[in-house]
Order: sequence, then structure tokens, then C-alpha cells
Amino acid sequence: MLIQQDLSLQEKLRILTDAAKYDVACTSSGVARKGKAGMVGNTAESGICHSFAADGRCISLLKILFTNQCIYDCRYCINRSSNDTLRTAFTPDEVCRLTMEFYRRNYIEGLFLSSGILYSADYTMELIYQTVYSLRNEHHFNGYIHIKAIPGAEEELIERIGFLADRMSVNLELPTAQGLKSLAPGKTRDKILKPMRQIQRGIFSQQKLLEELSGERKRLYGGARAGFTGGASLFRPDKASAVLLEGRASEELSPNRSFYAPASLQREQRFVPAGQSTQMIVGATQENDYQMIKVTEALYQSYGLKRVFFSAFVRVNEDSLLPALPGGPPLLREHRLYQADWLLRFYGFQADELLTEDKPDFNVFLDPKCDWALRHLELFPVEVNRAEYQTLLRVPGIGVKSAGRIVAARRNGPLDFSALKKLGVVLKRAVYFITCSGRMEQGTRLDQDFITSCLIGDERRKNWDISHQDSYRQLSLFHDMKLEEEPTREDKVSAVFGNM
Repeated sequence: MLIQQDLSLQEKLRILTDAAKYDVACTSSGVARKGKAGMVGNTAESGICHSFAADGRCISLLKILFTNQCIYDCRYCINRSSNDTLRTAFTPDEVCRLTMEFYRRNYIEGLFLSSGILYSADYTMELIYQTVYSLRNEHHFNGYIHIKAIPGAEEELIERIGFLADRMSVNLELPTAQGLKSLAPGKTRDKILKPMRQIQRGIFSQQKLLEELSGERKRLYGGARAGFTGGASLFRPDKASAVLLEGRASEELSPNRSFYAPASLQREQRFVPAGQSTQMIVGATQENDYQMIKVTEALYQSYGLKRVFFSAFVRVNEDSLLPALPGGPPLLREHRLYQADWLLRFYGFQADELLTEDKPDFNVFLDPKCDWALRHLELFPVEVNRAEYQTLLRVPGIGVKSAGRIVAARRNGPLDFSALKKLGVVLKRAVYFITCSGRMEQGTRLDQDFITSCLIGDERRKNWDISHQDSYRQLSLFHDMKLEEEPTREDKVSAVFGNM
């Protein structure tokens, strides 16, 4: 496909924003940077993107592809090389102009820049580097920037961009090497993991270097060059092992790895301060939920990722190797994976606690935390006035904030159920698993069948909402989220004439 050079900036924006909508791996910035004199913008920890921040704000960012041209023919991708579609590309100046003009109009709070591969990975990353360098140093843009690192690009390019961007991400795409081989033949697991490992090392190395500089415990190596290329080693980390995703081999951090950037830049600017993230497609291949969540856990433990994003597979291409999905994208499955991801990151759960090889998929009707609790009723009920913080986190309906509030509030006296509700506990789930001063709520009992029947009604409504999020209809007297049987004609007549 040839790049269309005669398109207006508005036409390019329409094409390249539409092409970027399937990439979900962007979220709150995770970094705070105040405004500076002579610069435009700032970054708030509460978040950047089309999402809701922790403080409830709806936030936005300019989310575009640099180009929708690509040398790969990934079967699931709308931008695959064999698709007959209009191709175009921005120039670095055009991306800078769009970002600054949108920011000045208060449309956005930052930039999320991904890209197909134009000619080669190095060529494309060089253009992206020119873009972010110009934004930071010529346009003095101090806002949030999230850049997608392209597998196969030179390490020096990735490192240069890492000192300019707030967050970087490398999409894993599919959880297994076999899945990549079948649907993305041009990509390999090693090629994807290499820049991910480089970003992890860069963050780790700079953290150690800054610790040494601030503590004045050690003099730096002399003779570092002032430019980006070459240079003597500024920091040589100790050897450390990291388990690969397959869990069969280990790799050592190279003792000879050095930053290309000079020490002066490393002191003044952090390397990928908001960390890195990745994305996996859900439902394009045959992996089960257990495999997905095990890979997610390995990424957090071995690569230090901030977030793993899940994207329900959307069939945008006709291909015999792609699943048909007659029910549409697996949105409920995506939702369950996000719930499990939250449990891994904030609630102290491990993947093997949530699923096993014998039970490889999440419960359709119950969220992972409720499902786990029902399978471990021997651990309940939990006495909220005495339980430790980590124990409270395992109770359905009690979150990170509410658990902290419980620990603080009970110092002033025992808590009852009404007090728990005021502290933010979701009692319609928690009430079956807790006691207050040794007593359960009246009308409840610690019985698996009883609790399941009580919880499943609310969950079915949520599941319907998730699976039909694009459906809008006027509810009538006889509709209950399509969960009840359709009323008979006699019932309707009786209702009309008031004979109930």
C-alpha cells in the first residue's frame, strides 16, 4: 500500500484516530509533574486518558497512530498489510501541532502515540523520537506522553524516548508463543519481550543510580561522553535473575549494560517515570482464563509492569483462522480478567488461588472474589472488629479503601453493620461473610447454596449490562433486564385493567 501524501491534516486525523481505537493499553499517568515557567502543561497523578480517574474526573488524551501503514500481516489487526485500506502517516510537526492546539483548547491532557511500522522498526521509532523531542524541547510541552515502543527497534532509540516519555508500553498481543505464530507470523515472543526487558532495566538502573547520587556513597565512573551514543558505563547493576513467562528458564541482567544518555540527563530527567504497560487480546486464540492470568502474574513479577490491559477480540477481518464469535466480543470475559487483575495487584491474591488447571475459566455469574470466597467458606465468617487488614481485603464487598477505614475506625469502638455501610463497605456482598461483635446479620447463614442464590441475581444483571453495553431500549413494566420469563397475554391484560 502506498502512503497518501495529499490528504489534509483533518483527513489524516480522522483515519489515524479511528485506526487507534483498538489499542486499549493506556490509562492514568501515574506521575505528577507541576507546571514550569516557560513551559506548557503539567501532569497529574489522577490520570490521563478517556477514562475515569481515582478522584472521579473524566479525563482525556489525544490517542492516535503515527501511521496505519504496517509491514506485518497480523490476522486480527485492521491495519494488516494485506488489507485494502487507505494508508497515511503524520509528520512529526503535524503531531506536535495537533497536540499543542488540542491542549490549548482544553480538549486533552496529554498524548498517547502508537504506530504501525513504516518501512522498518528503526525508521518509525526515529520519527516518533523526533516528535516527542520536538514536543518537549521546541514546543516546551510538559504534559503527559505515552509512547508505544516498537519491537525490533534499536535499544538507543528506545532509551532516548524513555527520557522524554512518561510511560512506554510494548503490546504482548497474545499470551502464548503458539498464538503469535498462528495469527501474527511476523512477530515473535523474544522480539516483544526484549524492549520490555530493556525498559525494566532502564527504570531499575536509573533508580539505583539516583540513590547513589543522592546518598553520595559512591563516585561515578569518569569519562562519560556528553552525547547519546556510546559512553562509558555509568552504573553497573549487580546480577539479578528474572523468570521468563514460560517459567522454564532464567536470564541475568547484563553487568555490562549502560545508559547511552549522559549522567547530567539522568540526574535531571527520570526514565519512563510512570512505568510500562502491555496489552493482551482476549478471545482471538484458544488460551483459557487460567493461562491469561498466569501470564499476567508473570509480567508483574518478572518485568515490573504497572498495568496489563485486556482487549476483547473484535473480528474486523474475514479470516478462516479467526474465531467466529456469534455472540460478539467476549466483553464479560474481559471484565472478569480485569477484576482478577485488580485482585493480583491490590488484594494480595495469586493466580493459582483464583483458577487452576482443573478450573481454568472464571465463573460467568460471580466475580472472582465472590467465587473464591464461596470455595473457601472455611475461612469465614470474618470478625471485622478483630481481623487484620489483609484478611479484610479477602472479604467480598470490602475494598482497599474500606478495609483501611475499618482498621482506623474500630480504634474508637466496635463497629456494627450500619457503621460498615457508612465506611463504604458493599453490604449486599459482604454481609454473608462477616460478623460484627460475633453476630451475623439477621436472616443470613453461612451456606454455599444460600449465599450463591442471593448473590447471583445481582451479578446476572451486571453480566447482562456488560454483554449488551451497546444495546439501548425503553424498559417496560414487564422487563427485568431480560432475566425473567416473558409475561403471558393474560398477565398483560390483567396489568392493563388493574387486575393484579
